[in-house]
Amino acid sequence: MIDNLHKRVYKISSALVVVVLFIPFCNIAFSQDTAVDSNKSVIVKPGKLGTGSDSLLLKQLFYSGLREKTVDNLTSAGEFFERVIQLDPKNAPALYELANIKKKKNNYPDAQLFLEKAVRIDKDNKWYWIALADCYEKAAEYAKLQNVFDQLIRISPDNPDYYFDKANADFFLAKYDDALNVFDKLEQITGPSDELLANRQKIYLKQGKINLAANQLEKAIEANPSQIKYYLYLSELYNSNNLIDKAVKVLQTAEKIDANNGLIHLALADIYRDKKNEAESFNELTLAFAIPDENIDQKIKIILGYLPRFPDPNAKASATELSRILAATYPDDAKALAVYGDMLMQNNQLNEAKTFYKKSVALNNQVYAVQEQLVRIELGENETDEAIADGENALSFFPNQAWMNYLVGAAWFQKKDFKKAIDYIKNATQLGFDDKDLLSQSFSALGDCYHGLKDNKLSDDAYDKSLSNNPDNVYTLNNYAYYLSLRAEQLDKAASMSKHANDLQPNTASFEDTYAWILFKQKDYAGAKLWMEKALADDKDNSAVKSEHYGDIMFYLGNVDAAVENWKKAQLNGDRSPVLERKINERKYSE
Repeated sequence: MIDNLHKRVYKISSALVVVVLFIPFCNIAFSQDTAVDSNKSVIVKPGKLGTGSDSLLLKQLFYSGLREKTVDNLTSAGEFFERVIQLDPKNAPALYELANIKKKKNNYPDAQLFLEKAVRIDKDNKWYWIALADCYEKAAEYAKLQNVFDQLIRISPDNPDYYFDKANADFFLAKYDDALNVFDKLEQITGPSDELLANRQKIYLKQGKINLAANQLEKAIEANPSQIKYYLYLSELYNSNNLIDKAVKVLQTAEKIDANNGLIHLALADIYRDKKNEAESFNELTLAFAIPDENIDQKIKIILGYLPRFPDPNAKASATELSRILAATYPDDAKALAVYGDMLMQNNQLNEAKTFYKKSVALNNQVYAVQEQLVRIELGENETDEAIADGENALSFFPNQAWMNYLVGAAWFQKKDFKKAIDYIKNATQLGFDDKDLLSQSFSALGDCYHGLKDNKLSDDAYDKSLSNNPDNVYTLNNYAYYLSLRAEQLDKAASMSKHANDLQPNTASFEDTYAWILFKQKDYAGAKLWMEKALADDKDNSAVKSEHYGDIMFYLGNVDAAVENWKKAQLNGDRSPVLERKINERKYSE
């Protein structure tokens, strides 16, 4: 059975929580009392089953059926109950148990027949009627449901659930006035309530009687002038029926009563946004966000609603300002601080974002995504010690997070502690076995680590695995190719990989330098000169290595003066190697 139809259902808009009345247009469900699960059926005692030996036999058969049902042996249980019915066709408890067995087997038509017999025999047993209501619901026989709820009301006249269920059935049969009459009777028992108010509104709106629906809310306001929720309901009623000015007026009245109610400002923001008055809408949002109420999740949803409009600068600015206000209003809420951190990241304010992520983690260390963002920033800013400390702290709570293992491993690699890096990155490959991107990056990092340990075989194997997971991983292509060229091994393979990296990410100085150096190793000095000049043109760091490589190329092209000039430039840019000094002093290439 689905959730109770008469319970209040809350509709969450971007800026308002309003009660939507109880009856959907396609489904029906009954109260908890009515909605009995056939898997947990009520055990009904057999009652009068005859006299003498017949009575004893019937009881034995009935309780045998119950025992078999308890161990879920439904076939055997059904056979025992059927034997009871054969001996006593008017045995209502056995009919009820057979019906429950049929329900468990999703045979509702047969269950319905058994229950219809049971209620004819014992019309005062509410469990029979409740089970029968379930069958009628499944068959969408709403007219028959009316009688069921009439009987349940007769049996338990003070149970409000049955009145709501009765009104539900009336609603589905479009007997709106009958449903309203049921609510009138219920109000005599329970007195006025928000549930009755909401249900009546739903019917009035279905009938197109907006004024009657509004009048009901106005009466509620008159009786409870300080209850802001009724103003919110009334404004939503007007707004949803395009009576915008009335909706605004109601909310402005509410604001005079309680200016510090965030929902009022959120509702006004919604209305102004619908009217295309973005400035007024945003102003109301800022007022709402500055009120420390219980609507923080709703406010976060509003901020996230700006994301699809990124990178529009106005959307970014609005989301960032609202998240700033949120963080200031809820300084002890980890979610608020994390959202502001996210917006700061969107604006590339990484140091500020890191500060708020740290505060968020300090308040709540159980949100993994925030910790990953923090470590990514630290790693990107070359704050390796912080990345390791925060990353290992995160892994103490989330040891099976593959990406965090990779990030911590990458941090140890930056510190040139290759063995520690390998331990973490291997974990990442085992934990992230179905993430091709992670696997490619992890094996690429392992290739770099093994190269640092001078284990060329393991390094090459790792790079090959990286490319098997992503043949377009430009960093693997470049690094693998460069290390092969340094060893003067598999130069054709190296050239192919390096050229592919440059095709994928052109105008990258380090990639162009790699390709030039491979061509140099292949003795294609003219080609090497062309690509090294591209690398120097795209180089923003005055790389000593590139200048030295260019000098080497110029030497083999016969221009010794240009070679020495570039070797000296490499020395000025920080290269103090003995090999470079020998090249300069002897004016010739040396390895």
